[in-house]
Amino acid sequence: MHAPRTRRSLLLRSSQGLGSIAVASLLNPDLLRAASSGVLGMLPLPQKAKRVIWLTMAGGPSQLELFDPKPKLAEMDGKPMPESFTKGQQLAQLQGQRLVCKGSMFQFSPNGKCQMQLSELLPHLGSVADDICLVRSMTTDAINHDPAHMFMNTGSQIAGRPSMGSWITYGLGSEADELPGFVVMVSTGKGRTPQPIAARQWSSGFLPSKYQGVQLRSTGDPVLYLNSPPGVTKDRQGQDVAAINVLNRQHAALCDDPEIATRIAQYEMAFQMQASVPELMDIRPEGRKTLELYGCTQGDGSFASNCLLARRLAERGTRFIQLYHRDWDHHSLLREELPLRAKEVDRACAALIIDLKQRGLFDDTLVVFSGEFGRTPMAQGNKGPVGRDHHNKAMSMWLAGAGIQRGMTFGSTDELGYAAVENVVSVHDLHATMLHQLGINHEAFTFKFQGLDARLSGVEGAKVIHSILS
Repeated sequence: MHAPRTRRSLLLRSSQGLGSIAVASLLNPDLLRAASSGVLGMLPLPQKAKRVIWLTMAGGPSQLELFDPKPKLAEMDGKPMPESFTKGQQLAQLQGQRLVCKGSMFQFSPNGKCQMQLSELLPHLGSVADDICLVRSMTTDAINHDPAHMFMNTGSQIAGRPSMGSWITYGLGSEADELPGFVVMVSTGKGRTPQPIAARQWSSGFLPSKYQGVQLRSTGDPVLYLNSPPGVTKDRQGQDVAAINVLNRQHAALCDDPEIATRIAQYEMAFQMQASVPELMDIRPEGRKTLELYGCTQGDGSFASNCLLARRLAERGTRFIQLYHRDWDHHSLLREELPLRAKEVDRACAALIIDLKQRGLFDDTLVVFSGEFGRTPMAQGNKGPVGRDHHNKAMSMWLAGAGIQRGMTFGSTDELGYAAVENVVSVHDLHATMLHQLGINHEAFTFKFQGLDARLSGVEGAKVIHSILS
């Protein structure tokens, strides 16, 4: 005769059955493998880019020393900046001061078959000039660091909006089974104290929090608290995770809260990352030639190492990879400091392009290099070690891969480099173009928030930059 089953025993047995399935999927993902899918399903446009690697030069690199040579500005060096350029214009720290022209402190030369004019500080990038599209007519709405980062990352200067990576993983999902779909890494130049980069720059905003970026630290433990406590085996931890998620799923069945699904996904992802992240971060198996190509060593925490890790993440299916390199804010000591920052990124950027091409990833990886704003053609600190102030009316950036025109220079600024005047590009245009290459119609890609259809590319008439697309 069978003893009667209580409700508690029934739930226990049911939980054990579900737990067994969950443990099996955690310990052997092939049993229940399915790439994390996004909300868009079938894409409305041809998908040229499967992933994005965004290289953020935090602080605002000077385009006038790196990408945008201005002979007329050199002629005007030391002379007053014509008031016709600046009258009534927004300035940051130079507001109300005497404005003096400052020509480029470094030489430019033609590079590649395309004869792209680049600074002498970027010889490695010059070697791949025929693979990149240089945009000299970029503009932004923000003129101070934090709001400018917010605007570049989210399309809004107001905190609380989803970042680019969150929008894209929300729409497309991820092809990475054991790594996050949106990964952020930060490196710091060996110069003065750089501005901090706040985690809200990779926030999911009003999207479900499972789409927020995950920061991998360049030195030390890549993810805090990822390792198991002493004496806890993988099998035991897998059982714990499975049991917790059974309870989470039961709770989710009772209350419709998307954050419970996030919690479940985070437990499972964290468990998978205990094996996948250490393997990812160990770049020694790449071999001597690859490490020399990038100019990095294991665990050095450099931008070069992060570029190599970005390629490894791309291979493993991560959808959006954003690298920050800090210490580009040169209000002074521009001549002394800029060569150091350029040297820290020049070789690695070229290596990333070369490596992606060698591995067959270049044609479907969109690489973007940008700061948060540009720099003024007027000097800041007219005596001694001068620099340049923040500037939002002109900046340079470059793109490569994923259907972007190769060896192209697009747009231009006026003769003194004060403002973009030909083929002017906005941040919203850049976001619209990025989404277009990912197969997404930027105008239809929305999320209902506070009664409005919010979108990454804003509502100010963003346009895809078709002229730079092949």
